[in-house]
Amino acid sequence: MKSPIPDYLRNVLEKARPLEGGEPANYIDVLADADPSRMAVSLCTVDGSVYSVGDDEVEFSIQSISKPFVYALAIQDQGLEAVLEKVGVEPSGDAFNRLSLEAGTNRPMNPMINAGAVATHALIASPNGSVEKRVDRIVQALSRLAGRQLHVDQEVYEAELKDANRNMGIGYMLKAAGMIACDPQDAVRGYIAQCSINVNVRDLAVMAATLGNAGIHPVSGERIIPQESVRQVLSVMATCGMYNSSGEWISNVGIPAKSGVSGGIIGALPGQLGLAVFSPRLDERGNSVRGVAMCKKLSHDMGFHMMDMSQIGRASVRSWTTTIAGGSKMPHACEEQVAVFELRGAVRFAGAERLTRAIMREIRPDEKGREGRPCAVIFSFRHTYSLNDVARRLIHENIHRLAVDTNVVVIDPAGVLKLPEDDPMKPIVAVVQNEAEARDYVGGIGCKIVSTADDI
Repeated sequence: MKSPIPDYLRNVLEKARPLEGGEPANYIDVLADADPSRMAVSLCTVDGSVYSVGDDEVEFSIQSISKPFVYALAIQDQGLEAVLEKVGVEPSGDAFNRLSLEAGTNRPMNPMINAGAVATHALIASPNGSVEKRVDRIVQALSRLAGRQLHVDQEVYEAELKDANRNMGIGYMLKAAGMIACDPQDAVRGYIAQCSINVNVRDLAVMAATLGNAGIHPVSGERIIPQESVRQVLSVMATCGMYNSSGEWISNVGIPAKSGVSGGIIGALPGQLGLAVFSPRLDERGNSVRGVAMCKKLSHDMGFHMMDMSQIGRASVRSWTTTIAGGSKMPHACEEQVAVFELRGAVRFAGAERLTRAIMREIRPDEKGREGRPCAVIFSFRHTYSLNDVARRLIHENIHRLAVDTNVVVIDPAGVLKLPEDDPMKPIVAVVQNEAEARDYVGGIGCKIVSTADDI
């Protein structure tokens, strides 16, 4: 059985494709020449499953999406208090490249605008370190987050450096204000190199999922960012990550996020997943037009808004195989295997996705490529408190795909699954109240468990 999640992501991508507004960043030669038809979307769960569709292997420069990760690195290198002395955390409401400092402190308003990002970059490794040392530290740190070796795109670097007057002005402003100790040109050159690191949406989804997983890499399980730093980074992303559209973003999408002028956007949903989208056409605020549309649809469809309190709790999935024999529906000497999946708690997308993977793991092709099917599949929702809309739709789709050629039984005493009356699968999916009724439906009256597996 194939997961329905990539099919859904393709639908998200195609819904946004007709949008023709905006244009690639025209002030950087390499970005101005980007193919505007490129589009991709990727999700990575906090336990390491990656789903991606579209141009998901196309590389592009990370640009400002590097800012939250370098901010976390600066906190690691210098400590939060030292970083806060040089960079604030307040939304600016200004364009990302404005030459401005916070009244009274002379700090940049936050690390997500260019002034704050240059000051943050200057704190990496040591305040008086070399450009090469800072850039290498950042490249290696981002490579650990992505799970593969990344590199600086020299063509993008040279193109940005050629017209870096405004950022150079920011560097000198920071030096005059006492916010950086190094040469301002070195700080800006290092910052431009940081923005010129190439990634794809799969890299970014994994990196974002590390933030969503409290700093633990979702694939390797390695602790990369301290949990306290993750909280700080996500907080600033939520209030400042989308520049002067951050308020609109957090209201409509509700996911801590960061955009970049190459057309990428990341979002990190604590405890659930990281997401990344890519499309080069930008709006007047520097955010991807199609990328914003894809994120809005994901948030709306999947219940990703972080202020959505309709579901509280955490779901767990348990699966096993049991062997039955002796029922009236089967020969006395015959034994049949039944796959059982039990879902507990208040279930949202992450719990339903784990259930999907459990199904795929248990019902998989044999050595000849034929899909192994038990005589029946039992889903138990006896300990399920609630399903949100996306979890319910995903579980419905799993049942549809299984019921085509497998007996499916649902234990649902509280009616949380809510199969629609017009659901074409409803006549052939048995909904029962308890385990005994499920066994009787599969094997008939007198059916007994003969294996050593746990009772269903």
